[in-house]
Amino acid sequence: VQLQASGGGLVQAGGSLRLSCAASGRTFSSYAMGWFRQAPGKEREFVATWSGGSTYYADSVKGRFTISRDNARNTVYLQMNSLKHEDTAVYYCAASKQGSSVRWRNYDYWGQGTLVTVSS
Repeated sequence: VQLQASGGGLVQAGGSLRLSCAASGRTFSSYAMGWFRQAPGKEREFVATWSGGSTYYADSVKGRFTISRDNARNTVYLQMNSLKHEDTAVYYCAASKQGSSVRWRNYDYWGQGTLVTVSS
């Protein structure tokens, strides 16, 4: 599976962005998908995951971010609303054969990352 993330950019605090992650491969629907992020000088952290119709979010983004997927388009999305300065990071999408997880090490495939910058 190859993943291509896009949709990052510069946005003011309180604004919105939608990230996309396009996947290659015919078995996309069998993978759990996740979004992670990494801010400068910080470790990679879990954001959201989707598997089998179930979603799970980090507390820091719950109620503001929504993960969804379109299996027909082999794409997973991350809708980000009410963005805060602390959401600034490189966002990565990832695919897991083992099911949803908040641990980045459990994911098998990664996109290249897309930068989100939120100005305060």
